[in-house]
Amino acid sequence: MIKNRKILITGGAGFIGSNMAESLYRNNDVTLLDNLSGGNLENISSFSDKVKFINGDIRNKDTFEKIREDFDLVIHLAANSDVRAGSTDTKSDMEINVLGTHNLLEFMRKRDVKHLMFSSTSTVYGEADVIPTPENYGPCLTISLYGASKLANEGFIWSYYHYYGIRPTIYRFANIVGRNSTHGVIHDFIIKLKKDPRELEILGDGRQEKSYMHIDDCVGAMLHIYEKDTKGDVVNLGNDERTSVTRIAEIVRDAMKLNDVRFHYTGGIDGRGWAGDIKIAQLSIEKMKQYGWKNRYNSEESVVKATDEIVRQMK
Repeated sequence: MIKNRKILITGGAGFIGSNMAESLYRNNDVTLLDNLSGGNLENISSFSDKVKFINGDIRNKDTFEKIREDFDLVIHLAANSDVRAGSTDTKSDMEINVLGTHNLLEFMRKRDVKHLMFSSTSTVYGEADVIPTPENYGPCLTISLYGASKLANEGFIWSYYHYYGIRPTIYRFANIVGRNSTHGVIHDFIIKLKKDPRELEILGDGRQEKSYMHIDDCVGAMLHIYEKDTKGDVVNLGNDERTSVTRIAEIVRDAMKLNDVRFHYTGGIDGRGWAGDIKIAQLSIEKMKQYGWKNRYNSEESVVKATDEIVRQMK
């Protein structure tokens, strides 16, 4: 368990950031940085008096120049995490994910912060020929601007490690689901069914399959692996199973206690949900297991639990 550390969490009021903060604030001095474009103060309302909050944007160097505290550890979660949006707004992934991360690394360099936890993504692998995909798979040929930005970030982070000794633990996430999320397939389905409980539009052919991981397992794995990692590493976080989009639609339908819902498939490009969507994705989690972490929920259980949480929150 991480204790008695001064920790900065970027994106601290967002989906993963708020859950991470909730796990750390009792035993550490935690500061959250968020511009609230995707995050929400409601996510941290139950412990807001126990953490420090900075309303700031990682794209602005001034944000970091105004921070006077020193930190032992930075957990970098701030990003444009909407993969689909990158196809219409081509600047956001570059400005938020790449330039924002560079600003943070410069802050860490100047302030001599030596430990970094970074949220990367399974999309750095592109359409991998090897499934489940291990960390040493390559070449990584991304098919989305989001994946490209995260891969670029990894390159900058490792360079700062070798230049300046900022040791990173980099996590390549599968699809993380659970409370406080603001987008993603579960969230989209709930919103659509609230508008029309008789028909559900499903992007693609519904046979897209990905591995899903509940936020509790994600945060737990991140903290566990960070404590075990002594030299810097890249670790996949996910599950051993995949869940199809149609199965998720059925889980959401049942959780909302709806009957006679007609599923309407858009077909998409080769059955994908959108351009840049990877149809079949599953990460090898052997390294995660070697670190001694075991998930509480498998892929489908993660979706079921997350759906229940999101349905309750959206009420």
